[in-house]
Amino acid sequence: MIINRFKGALQRFNIEKVIRLRSRFKAASLERIEYVRRRIDAVDKSYKKEIFRKSIHLSSLWIPALIYFVHPGIAIIVFSVLFVADAILEYGNYQRWNWARKIFGRLFFKTLRQKETKRIYFQSSGSLYVLLAAIACTLLFSKEIAVISMSVMLISDTFAALIGKAYGTRRIYKNKSMEGTTAFFMSALFICMLFEPIFHFTYASVLACLLATAAEVYEDKTEIDDNLSIPFSIGIILSLLG
Repeated sequence: MIINRFKGALQRFNIEKVIRLRSRFKAASLERIEYVRRRIDAVDKSYKKEIFRKSIHLSSLWIPALIYFVHPGIAIIVFSVLFVADAILEYGNYQRWNWARKIFGRLFFKTLRQKETKRIYFQSSGSLYVLLAAIACTLLFSKEIAVISMSVMLISDTFAALIGKAYGTRRIYKNKSMEGTTAFFMSALFICMLFEPIFHFTYASVLACLLATAAEVYEDKTEIDDNLSIPFSIGIILSLLG
């Protein structure tokens, strides 16, 4: 009799223990599923923002087109006017001028990275560096080299960001992936090949693409915005060796 009661109690204890373990496992599984779902939503939102940001980046391909098809003096005037207007707008946004904040918010806020939204000190957006690069390339390099330099910066940087975010798994330096870096280098080579009718593709083109890739990867080391360092790397090498 006592043995049967003991067996019954032990059986009930085991059943309750199993039920408790199942409940804990189910709760842990649900928490894990919810965590994964939140992570996927965050990555998806981040990637959509990067696509929007890089679509704006690609829309600046009018810059190399303007460099190629109009007189350099006219191109420099256009770039300079836009640079000054953008600088005033960004500084006005930093100083919290109402008109500047409204315009800046509508035009640029969705495209800004976290470091560009800090309010501690004035932080210019990438658009200023793009316009400054356009002015410098037009002044310093030949028309063909300036066009190639700006095209690589606009297109290859976009490929690196989108491929790196979507497929980047092997980190080579901080947040830079092997996949994104390879996409940058290969697309830069392809762009240089496309310009073969106006500028010959030689070993200088390969070296220029390698240097531009390094400038993109080690942007924090050089402390030069890649919107400047990439076209300068291309332009200098092609001018000296091309």
